[in-house]
Amino acid sequence: MEADALKSGGGSNASNPVLYSFSQSSCSWRIRFALCLKGIPYECKEVDLSKGEQYSPEFEKLNPLHYVPVLVDDNVVVSDSYAIFLHLEEKYAQKPLLPVDPQLRALNLQVASIVHSSIQPLHMLNVLKDMEKMFGAESKPWAQFTIDKGFSALEKLLKDFAGTYATGEHIYMADVFLAPQITQAVQRFDIDMSKFPILSRLYETYKALPEFQTSSPQRQPAACIHNP
Repeated sequence: MEADALKSGGGSNASNPVLYSFSQSSCSWRIRFALCLKGIPYECKEVDLSKGEQYSPEFEKLNPLHYVPVLVDDNVVVSDSYAIFLHLEEKYAQKPLLPVDPQLRALNLQVASIVHSSIQPLHMLNVLKDMEKMFGAESKPWAQFTIDKGFSALEKLLKDFAGTYATGEHIYMADVFLAPQITQAVQRFDIDMSKFPILSRLYETYKALPEFQTSSPQRQPAACIHNP
């Protein structure tokens, strides 16, 4: 991570947003995915959580909670993937990721909120480590329980709306938040997706999307400039 870029609140290309991201973070992946879907060129700065770079004085100026992602967009500094997503939707009108229809818009916000507030925070790496340290218990079953509970709710919410994508035939906010979450559930926590046929079908759709592949952890160098 480059301290000079953190101090300046930006990167080498002032015209593009700068995303402070950790490649393995599903929260960061959501925003990389959204940026790619909307076709917004951006610069990416890797903040290696495994090395504790989020606790540097420079990064603390951007986000006192020491979480990624953080977006620096001209004079705007915004952290938290939900807030960053809404900022991108408000500022960049191209390829909208929230539907106009009030019911579908509310459903997208709800699905994203479930992932963002009721699933992912309960199996964050630091939470699982603290659980094992405090209680001496294996944390993976807890993560699996929380994911199963959230996915069961999502299946019920989406059953009357899902099409090619989560809420119909267009890709929206719900998909942006679901795609990295389902991937982590499968690859990291060994969730049996046969219990969740809608989410399982969506996962296969997401994996084929070029924007999903481009934004994936495996495709992230330490520092890069993306020009979708």
